[in-house]
Amino acid sequence: MKKLSKLLFTFLVFGYAFLYIPLVFIVVSAFSDSEIPGIWTHFSLKWFKIVFEDKSFLKSALSSIEIAILSASGSVLLGMMAASATSSVENYMFRNSLRKLVIIPLVLPEIVIGFSLLLLFIAMEKMFGFPKRGMLTVMIGHVMLSITYVYRNIKSYIISVDRSISDAAQDLGARSIPIFLHIKVPIFLKPAVSGWLLAFTLSLDDLVVASFLTGPGSTTLPLLIFSNIKIGITPAINAFATLFMGLVAVCVICGFFKSRKRRDR
Repeated sequence: MKKLSKLLFTFLVFGYAFLYIPLVFIVVSAFSDSEIPGIWTHFSLKWFKIVFEDKSFLKSALSSIEIAILSASGSVLLGMMAASATSSVENYMFRNSLRKLVIIPLVLPEIVIGFSLLLLFIAMEKMFGFPKRGMLTVMIGHVMLSITYVYRNIKSYIISVDRSISDAAQDLGARSIPIFLHIKVPIFLKPAVSGWLLAFTLSLDDLVVASFLTGPGSTTLPLLIFSNIKIGITPAINAFATLFMGLVAVCVICGFFKSRKRRDR
């Protein structure tokens, strides 16, 4: 048993090292004065200065954050409605068909989703002149990409919730929309928030779908980094990645202390 534990611990150490050593390498390279990544000369902050002076980095980061916020909000709204429908509708055929339609994007490759949406938007633009490829089309693609994860997150929570509250509201004469807004939304708030964070992360990280649906003036941060890597890796990208990792680390630490205070209470 001890030998097995030591073996598992060894695999665990190598696994985490394989995941986090490249991140440490990025952080160290961001503070190096050398223009060649991976070669340390001396400590310098010039690459961070270049990042803040480069408007393309800041513009793409703001575009990515804006798209991520809007697409995550849309995914939560649609996912909550789909989860509510598949748990309350009595028609088995409709409920099962809707559940399969929501889950399909999860099993489809991202390249298929991006290419199919591209063909749809091209046809719509020829017929109606709308929508033109840009932030709106990227946001729609990200909603389609992340709605499944939000739906599964909320749906798993619905199963554990007692339905007697909504049934009692129906018996008292409440309609479906007030029941959804005043009863189900407060109950689903926690899984909705976690689903929103997951959809936000997926949108901020997406490259494949955005590469099909983006247009002039709507370049996301992953697309900008990928295009710069084709030309040549610069330490400015390491500095930008270090800033993002620092922001994520601060958020994780704040969340840890907040949850710890709740447990203490």
